[in-house]
Amino acid sequence: MGIRKVSIVTREGFDGNRDDILRLVSHLVAFGKTVRIDIDGDWPGGVIVAEEAEVMQEAELVIVMGGDGTLIKAARLLDGREVPILGVNMGTLGFMTEYPLPELFEALDSILEGNFQTTRRGMLRVELERNGECLQSELVLNDAVVNRGPDSGLIGMDISVAGDFLTRFRADGVIVATPTGSTAYNMAAGGPICYPTLESFIITPICPHSLTLRPFVVPDRLELGIRLARTSGDSFLSLDGRAGIAIQQNDRITVRRGKAATLIIRSSRRNYFEILREKLNWGR
Repeated sequence: MGIRKVSIVTREGFDGNRDDILRLVSHLVAFGKTVRIDIDGDWPGGVIVAEEAEVMQEAELVIVMGGDGTLIKAARLLDGREVPILGVNMGTLGFMTEYPLPELFEALDSILEGNFQTTRRGMLRVELERNGECLQSELVLNDAVVNRGPDSGLIGMDISVAGDFLTRFRADGVIVATPTGSTAYNMAAGGPICYPTLESFIITPICPHSLTLRPFVVPDRLELGIRLARTSGDSFLSLDGRAGIAIQQNDRITVRRGKAATLIIRSSRRNYFEILREKLNWGR
């Protein structure tokens, strides 16, 4: 029977070529698919325009029209449901959105019949605790970042792994990234690139006040703890690049492996290493 219900997620504030999206929607409707989309438009009859909270309802396939940020938004909207995501790169880098627009229409009918392979991308379960109370608990695909505000001094942090104290350091902040997120802020801050299906966390200090502190990688079966030991001024916790949550001295952030994963449909034309070479201009 193949896939019957498709949700389309677009880049926030989208003002690009709606003709391409209209072509996609029209193709899906012509083949009898139920379509939900997150932006208004002159869509064919029967297409459901939905708010963020409803766009993923009953989805059997999610098509992302944007870049990696749009795919991350789609993963968040799925809220732990393991639905395959087809990423169509209409942004810039596009490490996760593997399909350029022309290849979408070449591959679409086969994908709708269920003929595709996915990579299973691990996620983080991040919890913010204050005075014994959980203030925030979210699934994260790319990274969790503790960062100081623009007018604040260095943040003092205690890091523990599996309940064992690792180190205390002062820095502008710290990044805890998944292997999927290793090519995002983690890479910009000097952290390592990791193969995206590795079962690991990457801990990367941001401008630490120490010459010997370096990024390190631990298995994701181990729980990470971050405690704000000292902060002067504003500090924030940002999850997958969204607006920061204000955090205070003695707040504790716990990072565990999420029970759910994000399923990304693989391009049949290129592998991960080809994507790295292309996006990072290696060998050119």
